[in-house]
Amino acid sequence: MPGNAADWIVPGLAFAAANLPFLFERILFVIQPARGQKAFGWRLLELLLLYLMVGIFAAILEQSAYGAVYPQGWPFYVTTLCLFTVFAFPGFVYRYLWRGNRRRAVKKEENIK
Repeated sequence: MPGNAADWIVPGLAFAAANLPFLFERILFVIQPARGQKAFGWRLLELLLLYLMVGIFAAILEQSAYGAVYPQGWPFYVTTLCLFTVFAFPGFVYRYLWRGNRRRAVKKEENIK
């Protein structure tokens, strides 16, 4: 795979994966929560697991493209984890700020009537 395509595949995949925990209500995309809504702790765990999966995919892509995975220190992993959480911001806003405010507004209207 040409280096130019991989330069866009990994960040695009990371952006999509970072938003998945905030778009779906099933725990680990399989188990329906008992309360009907997934707790924030589960979303963080899913975010971490997806970060690891994207990292493994990127390492495999690097291995196939360059023949070796270059060793990285802890600053690399901290930086990429921070970037992954920044990528998750649109999903967080959708789940907790935008969609949550709309639900509260509808409940207020129902209570007024």
